Amino acid sequence: MKIVLASASERRQELLGRLVKNFDIIVSEFDESQVPFEGSIDRYVKEIALGKALDVKKKIGDNAIIISADTIVTLDNRILGKPKDEEDAFYMIKALQGRKHLVYSGIVVINTTTNKIKQESLSTEVTFSTINDDEILEYIKTGEPLDKAGAYGIQGVGGIFVEEIKGCYYNVVGLPLSKLKCMLKEVY
Repeated sequence: MKIVLASASERRQELLGRLVKNFDIIVSEFDESQVPFEGSIDRYVKEIALGKALDVKKKIGDNAIIISADTIVTLDNRILGKPKDEEDAFYMIKALQGRKHLVYSGIVVINTTTNKIKQESLSTEVTFSTINDDEILEYIKTGEPLDKAGAYGIQGVGGIFVEEIKGCYYNVVGLPLSKLKCMLKEVY
């Protein structure tokens, strides 16, 4: 059965390659703004991941497994998306420094032959070290924070700010491999 990743994310593609040798990539065109945030971050990330998966399902036939995910960074139950610009990135990192925050991923796996849908979410607690303004500005110059939720990439240069992590590292990167492995077994 063909496996399809509903994501343009290079990080997710690399991670999925650790579980599955061959898979196709079909980028979802789902408009995430259609999903209202109503206080439950778990439900929110699962609904976005489901929207992405269902969008890709419309584009392919039967006999496929579709995998989609959505990852967000939260601080005090407030969602920190991708920064709009360098100034926004600065304020996000400044808010995270010296504090704990949560990273949530919603994952959806659909078997298009059986129409079985598995929907899960996972959170990981991340603690940032204390960072001075010059360190934040140097990091922003790398360009890395500009396309990352919460304005940092744990797998890149941004990892130097991480003091502690409680939970799944790969969840913070964007695709919790252990959780996904179990989900794939359940839908086959």
